Amino acid sequence: MAITRPLPVAPNQIELSIGGMTCSSCASRIEKKLNRMEGVTATVNYATEKAYVTYDDAITPDALIATVEKTGYTAALPPPPVSADDPAAPAEPADDLRALRTRLFTAIALSVPVIVLAMVPAWQFTYWQWASLTLAAPVVVYGGLPFHKAAWTNLRHGAATMDTLVSLGTLAAFGWSLWALFLGTAGEPGMTHPFSLAIGGTDGMDAVYLEAAAGVTMFLLAGRYFEARSKRRAGAALRALLEMGAKDVTVLRGGAEVRIPVGQLAEGDRFLVRPGEKIATDGVIEDGTSAVDASMLTGESVPVEVGPGDTVVGATVNAGGRLIVRATRVGADTQLAQMAKLVEQAQNGKAAAQRLADRISGVFVPIVIALAVATLGWWVGTGSGWTPAFTAAVAVLIIACPCALGLATPTALLVGTGRGAQLGILIKGPEVLESTRRVDTIVLDKTGTVTTGRMTLAAAVAADGQEPDELLRLAAAVEAASEHPIAQAIARAGADRGPLPAVTGFKNLEGLGVTGTVDDHDVLVGRPQLLREHGYTLTADIERALKAARESGQTAVVAGWDGLARGILAVSDAVKPTSREAITALRGLGLTPVLLTGDNENVARAVAAEVGIDEVIADVLPAGKVDVVKRLQEQGKVVAMAGDGVNDAAALAQADLGLAMGTGTDVAIEASDLTLVSGDLRAAVDAIRLSRRTLRIIKSNLFWAFAYNVAALPLAAAGLLNPMIAGAAMAFSSVFVVGNSLRLRRFTSIATR
Repeated sequence: MAITRPLPVAPNQIELSIGGMTCSSCASRIEKKLNRMEGVTATVNYATEKAYVTYDDAITPDALIATVEKTGYTAALPPPPVSADDPAAPAEPADDLRALRTRLFTAIALSVPVIVLAMVPAWQFTYWQWASLTLAAPVVVYGGLPFHKAAWTNLRHGAATMDTLVSLGTLAAFGWSLWALFLGTAGEPGMTHPFSLAIGGTDGMDAVYLEAAAGVTMFLLAGRYFEARSKRRAGAALRALLEMGAKDVTVLRGGAEVRIPVGQLAEGDRFLVRPGEKIATDGVIEDGTSAVDASMLTGESVPVEVGPGDTVVGATVNAGGRLIVRATRVGADTQLAQMAKLVEQAQNGKAAAQRLADRISGVFVPIVIALAVATLGWWVGTGSGWTPAFTAAVAVLIIACPCALGLATPTALLVGTGRGAQLGILIKGPEVLESTRRVDTIVLDKTGTVTTGRMTLAAAVAADGQEPDELLRLAAAVEAASEHPIAQAIARAGADRGPLPAVTGFKNLEGLGVTGTVDDHDVLVGRPQLLREHGYTLTADIERALKAARESGQTAVVAGWDGLARGILAVSDAVKPTSREAITALRGLGLTPVLLTGDNENVARAVAAEVGIDEVIADVLPAGKVDVVKRLQEQGKVVAMAGDGVNDAAALAQADLGLAMGTGTDVAIEASDLTLVSGDLRAAVDAIRLSRRTLRIIKSNLFWAFAYNVAALPLAAAGLLNPMIAGAAMAFSSVFVVGNSLRLRRFTSIATR
């Protein structure tokens, strides 16, 4: 396969899209093959279907791709990302699940009647077995084709997975049924499956296993479909990041304002940003002052005051005045693009969680196949003839065919995720559950996770002889005319206490504060510098109040009128009322909470003290959050991360378990493993509890699914397996698995206790 376009990453590093993997053991096999090449280090991620390879100069990308293809899979360089605004972008994304969904629906429609007929003798009409054959044949051949193809690939490369057992079992059951129908007595009119549990020798001439062949195929297809649907979300975080930035920008060219797509913006271009608009790309302010809301990227809850010479980041929001910015970084060089790369690297670096069924099958499948071969050889060797020998060997494969195993994980997930959805918890897939069992540390973003993420009035401290209510009333009236987030927090608090008086002569002094006339008073609200410039003197009690507010992590402004400073108004990002209870509950689950934030140390310490967190890491940039999670993981900790902003996305993906607050950004939600719709941190406790409970149910389901099969294997090998024993065991194990899974419906939230 020739490669004619440049590599998407640095020389000697390559990213390959891998096709044809059906379980995590496939990823392990590809990884081993690549790493056996001299000078090659590879990591293959089953969840994202990508291989990340570093290689020496002696190796070529063609050789890497050829190695993957020799292993039985496909490999190719992924196409470059295409923006939704690009004319080359498809009108609608391709539905890569359509073929699998069609197989599943076909299997359900045809398999259910076959299973019902086999399990209810009263409904077994004349020639029911031939009707079952007509319905089961498309399920086994068409519906089971992905399993048969995977089994053939495994066979050619000397490997065996659950696909191998599924294919062998279903084809053996179907093939034996054909033989019994056409050459035995099973096809005679009036044949039924009697409800007899007596064990006795049988030549299998009157037994059909069509319900096993069709049922196993249907259940395994259902599990494969739900897994594939969750895997398709793997790249959604990156797509969401690309959608975050501005789509159009107003550039200044030749003294005129020209509106162009942001993709046409070049380094050095000067562009205009009006109040409320997103900043198109990274740059330096040349003219204007404003407050920039960078909370989505940096986690800072307080907008940053900027002016000429200050740098700004693309995708942040201009919350105040008019700005003229000179672009310094565009395209892949911007901070937003670098964050997208961080998310991608964190997702790809996470070890692929191997599903429990695949782990068990690594031992179970070879044992079953070896036992079937040994059974055939023993019966032939003892002179019993080929018919009973083949009957016993096929019986071994049939009883081992994982009917209940096909239900074990999907049913528990279906009930668990359904109950989670009722409680506002969205679980993305089965691989998430294993992480929740081992998690011992939870890293909590501050803004929007532990706190509300919205500025609110924390205190109105009046000077001696002044009334706090009057201080708030007049200050809020003036601030109501401002768009600044701090001003809006004060205005909301004042409006909550009663109607605000009218304001005349309002002025916004950018970077300092506001002035206006209220009830014949000339009111100033803003930085201490603003009042000093107007001849106001800040008294000792006001200075003390300002210092106390700063030490407690609050942002304070001074208000005054008629020549006197009247007091301060302190705002902060308020702690959610349920956060302290949630922290206590997390400790009860054996987790150590860590507060991680881009905010300053004082703010972080104040919040941590309020909710009961001992360890605080503050002043951390987005890339630094990933480093903190990595450092904890290197210390041997299994880390959960809860956050809500774009700045948290890479850390959420890097963590062993990512929990996104549903009130946050789409990027954080897509990069996470669990989404907490309510935004209540107690939901994180429920999510971990529910995930652990679901995992325990899956484990017990798997145990019983295999227990029934293993218990009957000696009977099958001895030739004592009555066909109804197999049918009854499979039916009972399936019913047990479903009933066991339904216990998850009784799960309750800690909020209802």
